[in-house]
Amino acid sequence: MNTDTEYLTQEKYSALEKELSTLKTVKRKEVAEALEYAKSLGDLSENQEYQEARDSQAVLEDRIHRLEAILKSASIVSGSASGAVAVGSRVTLERGSDKVKRVFTIVGSEEADAAAGKISMRSPLGVAAMGKGKGESFSFITPSGEMTYKIIGIE
Repeated sequence: MNTDTEYLTQEKYSALEKELSTLKTVKRKEVAEALEYAKSLGDLSENQEYQEARDSQAVLEDRIHRLEAILKSASIVSGSASGAVAVGSRVTLERGSDKVKRVFTIVGSEEADAAAGKISMRSPLGVAAMGKGKGESFSFITPSGEMTYKIIGIE
C-alpha cells in the first residue's frame, strides 16, 4: 500500500469534504471579520485581538491545506472481499493471553479512534493484522510487551 495515500471510508471522506467547505466559506469569513475588527482598534504592534485573529487565521489555513491534501490523496475503501484483513475490514480478534474477544475496524490514520474500535492500519496492531486471514495468529510489540492475537472473523 502506498504510504502517501490516505485510506478513508466514504462516510469519513464526505465528512472531511463538508468540513473543508465550512472552513472555506463560514470560518474564513469569521476570521476575516475578526481581523478587520482588530485592525480597527488601532496600533497593531500591541493589539492582542489582532494577534489572536492572525493566529486563528494561520490555524484555519493549515487545516484547510491539510484537508485538501488528504482529500487529494484519498482512496475510498469498503472492506475486503478477499477474506484477508484490509483497510475497511471489521475484524474479530481473540487476545492470546486471556482469550478476550474484541472487534476492530481497520481504518486509515485520519479516521483512527481506538475508543470507538477504529484502529489505524499504521498502528502496530493494524500493521501486524494486514493481509492475514481467518484463523491466523499474529504478534506485535507494544510498550507493555508482546501481544498475540488470533483472527476469529473478518467482515
